[in-house]
Amino acid sequence: MENSFYSIDRLVEFGMSIAIAKQMTQTMNHAMQNMHIPGSMNPLQQSIPQTYYIITDNKQSGPYSEQELSRLIADKKVTKDTFVWKPGMLDWQKAEQVPEVLKLVALTPPPFNKQ
Repeated sequence: MENSFYSIDRLVEFGMSIAIAKQMTQTMNHAMQNMHIPGSMNPLQQSIPQTYYIITDNKQSGPYSEQELSRLIADKKVTKDTFVWKPGMLDWQKAEQVPEVLKLVALTPPPFNKQ
């Protein structure tokens, strides 16, 4: 068996290594694109509109978009004690325990009071 770089065995081994490396790269890129880190702005993920459900007057309502939920927060219909659920959550949680809702609270301007 020839042991030089140009031997057919070495070239086949090199080609197989490249193919395996390419497949590993594709697998890792796919995993990274589907990774979700709560509370982070993940530029690898495509923006999918988030929907929320809330409990008001002991009744479930929704789905609400982020914009609609922001309006409910501004109108004081959603408070820190309002139960919220979104796809992916295991159970209902109070709004103050859901990072995405806290972000909306922080971005919702206070009511304007002209005096």
